Amino acid sequence: MKETFGQYIRILRTQKGYTLTQLAAKLDLDAANLSKIENGKRGFDQKKLTKLSEIFELDIEEVKDEYVSDKIAQHIYELGCSAELLKVAEEKAEYRRTQKNE
Repeated sequence: MKETFGQYIRILRTQKGYTLTQLAAKLDLDAANLSKIENGKRGFDQKKLTKLSEIFELDIEEVKDEYVSDKIAQHIYELGCSAELLKVAEEKAEYRRTQKNE
């Protein structure tokens, strides 16, 4: 998906018909903090990914992929990296996987 992780949460929340307050309570947050997360003013706590996947009945790997890809994209944007960076990073990740399996 192209949206930020906070926007992803907002989409899931509205599709299920939850208010900010309802979802915040399920995640042990207050509504103001959840609003900040959805608006990109605060990060989402990685420890709550499992709970988020359970609430929306999603595969945890899908939720983790959304979370991590947003973190990577944010870091690339903040550093002002080139588009070529992703290709190089993917090659390095593959190299690390092969080294781990040896």
